[in-house]
Amino acid sequence: MTPTRLMSLAAVTLTACLASPAVVSARDDSRDRSAEQAEGQHSRRLNVQVGPRPYYLVEDMDESPLKRRLQQCSEGPFYKTEFSIGHRGAPLQFPEHTKESYEAAARMGAGILECDVTFTKDRQLVCRHSQCDLHTTTNILAIPALAAKCTQPFQPANPATGRPASAMCCTSDITLAEFKQLCGKMDASNPAATTVAQYLGGTANWRTDLYSTCGTVLTHKESIELFKKLGTKFTPELKAPSVPMPFQGEYTQQQYAQQMIDEYKQARVPASDVWPQSFDLNDVLYWIQHEPRFGKQAVYLDGRYEIPGTLFDPNNPTTWVPNMDALVDSGVKVIAPPIYVLLTLDAQGKIVPSAYAKAARAAGLDIITWSFERAGPLKTGGGFYYQSVAPAIDNDGDMLVALDVLARHVGIIGMFSDWPGTVTYYANCMGL
Repeated sequence: MTPTRLMSLAAVTLTACLASPAVVSARDDSRDRSAEQAEGQHSRRLNVQVGPRPYYLVEDMDESPLKRRLQQCSEGPFYKTEFSIGHRGAPLQFPEHTKESYEAAARMGAGILECDVTFTKDRQLVCRHSQCDLHTTTNILAIPALAAKCTQPFQPANPATGRPASAMCCTSDITLAEFKQLCGKMDASNPAATTVAQYLGGTANWRTDLYSTCGTVLTHKESIELFKKLGTKFTPELKAPSVPMPFQGEYTQQQYAQQMIDEYKQARVPASDVWPQSFDLNDVLYWIQHEPRFGKQAVYLDGRYEIPGTLFDPNNPTTWVPNMDALVDSGVKVIAPPIYVLLTLDAQGKIVPSAYAKAARAAGLDIITWSFERAGPLKTGGGFYYQSVAPAIDNDGDMLVALDVLARHVGIIGMFSDWPGTVTYYANCMGL
């Protein structure tokens, strides 16, 4: 065969290969990966802005070496950190679980974002803190056709009998298409309301409705794509169903738990980027057994403190059932109690790690906690989240003292926050 003939044949073969579906597909996949990588690099270069709140809190601290160290970080630079976890986004000021809330959290440097996962009537997964919170977190009651489908329609307050206003609207009451008609709002209601418009108010005076015009509600799949674009990682929480399971007689808890993981697999999200959470230990054990790559980072949200009839005490190991070693033996690697469970006061009244915190670390468990910036003003001790150290809390700046103990002495690996900029500032300043 002549050289000219060989060159001609090679050209024809190359043209055929380039035109073949397999090669075109491979080329397109390569372009998609390149685009994804470029998009990821752009998102990682996001100009993190923590805003004025961290500076206010630092200046509000009592004089101390910690305050002076934090003051020295005032000019940054600030950058995204996985220590800072957007709890429902940034719901201190933005409607929770909305696109706008998540974008605000990412802008404040949250390296991980949370979608609380529940399901609709047609078994589609959506981001909501509770299956039955639509009446306080969305405008569903203002849409008559959808309000009529609520488990419990709006009932006005009755001042004569003292009955408060009420309603109950669940994602399982409506389809996904109907869910997408909703606007997210600040989580609140007015128990004295006699009209729907009044009931949809009630936002706490230390929050704001400034960004609550119409928050964009999201499906779980949409949250995955948004977080990918924002360059963050994922911590979905499988919420306890408010309806009997199996739902509609056939949708089981296990199918629900599997569906959540499947949506990450379908989106080709690496398991190492996902921290699935649940208050139900059985969900965590299911992931450990059936999805071990995801189960490796499954987070057991420890809610044993609120189980009726229990005497849970963070400083009394006999009240922890199962205990830390038993959890580790079952495969659990990450535990996440509320802030107060990890803290106590020493004889001098200083904030120190609780027995629970020490035992979790000794057992080899990683610890995440919640939720920073959720307690409102701390003049009176901080309420639920700081109840174990309330005598040491009398101003907003004290929350940074608690955060410092959690980070440097308890050794938490992440903090959920309703306003991630504060945690980002601390983590960046301390090199976390």
